Amino acid sequence: MSGDSKAKYNVVFVLEDLVLGKALSVKEYRRSVFGFQHLSAGDLLRQERLQPNSEYGAEIERHIKEGSIVPVNITCSCIRREMEKSPQNKFLIDGFPRNRDNLDGWNQEMSRVAEVKRVLFFDCPDQVCIDRCLNRGLTSGRTDDNAESLKKRIQTYRESTLPVIKHYEALNLVSTCLQPQCVFEDVKKVFEALKC
Repeated sequence: MSGDSKAKYNVVFVLEDLVLGKALSVKEYRRSVFGFQHLSAGDLLRQERLQPNSEYGAEIERHIKEGSIVPVNITCSCIRREMEKSPQNKFLIDGFPRNRDNLDGWNQEMSRVAEVKRVLFFDCPDQVCIDRCLNRGLTSGRTDDNAESLKKRIQTYRESTLPVIKHYEALNLVSTCLQPQCVFEDVKKVFEALKC
């Protein structure tokens, strides 16, 4: 579907405290029932970073190593490119927007072609997130799964991502999922209520 089409892309953002392992269950559930295509902003950026002739590769690598947020124009470019390649018009975008600049950039660059239907926010204590990331780092090969990067990412999250969640709460678009055992049922209810 191109940006010139009359119908807008339907978007559900998924935001979580670093990594909870919940996005995967959301991804699997949505694949089997709701027809949303999962796009991980982080995965798209890591893929772009590995492209030999990428104009953004070095900058993405620097931000990943520093635990800082990649500029919004790069992230939106990667997301939009994937949306345009897809026959789908419903997308679950995981890990975006991460700060006010991401939110403003999304609204500026994507509001004509995409409508945010809901924000799923998975909340979890910091130590649980750290433990899961460090455990994931044992096998993932990700350069950002280390104690130093995790501390920076938690600080970035506190300063940057919480205000985005507050913005969407003011628009009554946030569904918060707290208990791991309730995630499946919580997510099911959210998607059943969506009109797209």
